[in-house]
Amino acid sequence: MKDILKLARIQFALIALFVFFKLIRPSILKNNSPEWVKTTLLSLPNFFEAVIGVLILTGIGLYLNLRVLNEKRRIKRNLLYAIVPIIGGVYVITQEMKIHNLGGNNVYDINDIIFSVIGLLIGYLFIVITKPNIYPVMEK
Repeated sequence: MKDILKLARIQFALIALFVFFKLIRPSILKNNSPEWVKTTLLSLPNFFEAVIGVLILTGIGLYLNLRVLNEKRRIKRNLLYAIVPIIGGVYVITQEMKIHNLGGNNVYDINDIIFSVIGLLIGYLFIVITKPNIYPVMEK
């Protein structure tokens, strides 16, 4: 369970960064900042949302795998780690392409998709490196 708490702490840190960049966004956009700074600032929330989404889905997946599926039907941990960013990617890309509107009003921007995909990859790398688990230890 300590791995889930580790994921939660990282999520809180990312949420704090998300809020910080949202708060400074208006002042940066009003200034004569370079265009790449404005583009980055506008697309950065997508990056944070993607990383946070991977961490949340991983925690939910690990929990459901342990508590809902019987021992014979459990998904191997590495496969679960690979499935999570795919599910997150389908959600993010279909939202950006306006196939659904579950995340609220969305404006199509290729930079948002790029930042989201980078966030999904960073989230996946974090999961693969840290290998979060829930007791009892699930097999690889």
